[in-house]
Amino acid sequence: MKARLLISIKIWMVIYPSITLFLFLFGADLAGLPLYQRTFIITVSLVPWMVFVGLPFIEFIVGKISSRTYTQKPLNK
Repeated sequence: MKARLLISIKIWMVIYPSITLFLFLFGADLAGLPLYQRTFIITVSLVPWMVFVGLPFIEFIVGKISSRTYTQKPLNK
């Protein structure tokens, strides 16, 4: 259950800003299209972005943060 929650959070960390930026940049141009065409254009653009760029980047960042916390030496008291 914890793994699914973490995956969901990682996906959200990629998809929310991606959709927001996409709509900011192209929303006005797409507004005249029917909903099914807008949805198709958004998904065709953003799914590959998520799979090949966004999620690997998030995994890289999370890996760096995780390895940093495990490799830090404990403080001597």
